[in-house]
Parts: sequence; structure tokens; C-alpha cells
Amino acid sequence: MSEQNPQSTGDRDRDQEGRARNARPRDGLGRPLPYGTEGVERQPEGVVRTPRQTLDEAQALLDSGKPFHAHEVFEDAWKSGPASEEPLWRGLAQLAVGLTHAARGNSKGGARLLRRGTLGLTDPPYGIDGPGLTAWAEELAGRVERLDSPVDAAAEAPALRPRPGAGTRTAD
Repeated sequence: MSEQNPQSTGDRDRDQEGRARNARPRDGLGRPLPYGTEGVERQPEGVVRTPRQTLDEAQALLDSGKPFHAHEVFEDAWKSGPASEEPLWRGLAQLAVGLTHAARGNSKGGARLLRRGTLGLTDPPYGIDGPGLTAWAEELAGRVERLDSPVDAAAEAPALRPRPGAGTRTAD
């Protein structure tokens, strides 16, 4: 990517293939920061992972309060995986973006995306806790609409698969 600040040169940031890519650093919720500011390391794009790797990496990002970055991991899965799984990975990405918006204080957009994300969770594979995620998303969507204030992304992180001892279906 270009090391130049496109705002001062009138040029756009470009990746190695010449595609426009914003090189501004980002915070933990994916918001752009000023050039020269230290941000959170971005997720590489186009990484092909196994479903287990996708879920493990995304869960770690969610647990650390980085739902925007978790959405990028899910996006890779939906773009590189079988077409039959696109609704699942897209739905999980929407849940992560919904949490991102809720943490940024966009209650309306957060609630809408949280609810939309549940549509891809009908009988999900890989030990994903579809009923648990749906209940989490519905509860959080209702709460952010009522409170209309930002939530703590790390404190609100969902469990993608049942956590040990949770008394629900076993993972994988």
C-alpha cells in the first residue's frame, strides 16, 4: 500500500495490484484513524481458513472487543467457501457488524443487522449455536434500541459455539 497520505497528495491508497484500498489505521471497532496514528492491526483479506479456524479466530476477535475484525474473518469464509454456506457466513458477518454498530452507538443500524444476521442461522453446521446466537442477537437488538447508547463490544461478545459447561449442544 502507498505510504503517502492521499489527502495531501490527491492520490488514492492502492494495494499491490493497483486496487483502491484505504490504508488509514483503524481502531478496534474498525473506525478510520488519522494517518500516522497507531491503530489495531487489520485482518488480512482473502485468507482461506477451515470452518474451525474461522470460528476460532472470529471468537477470539469478538472476545477481545473487535467485532469489526471478526466480520472480516466471516467475510473471507463466505467469499471462499461453498455457495451453500454463504447465508451462514454472511449471517455471522452481519451479527459481528451489528455488534460493531451497537458499540459505536448506532442503535438503529446495530439492531437491524443483529436481527438480519439471525436469518442465516437455521440449523447451522460446525457446532455453531444457532438458537443461542439468535437469542443473543434478539435480546441485544431490543436492549440497544431501548437504551440508545453504545454497548461494550467485549462484554457483549456472543459465544459462536456453546461454551464448555453451558449445558447446551456440544461443539464440533
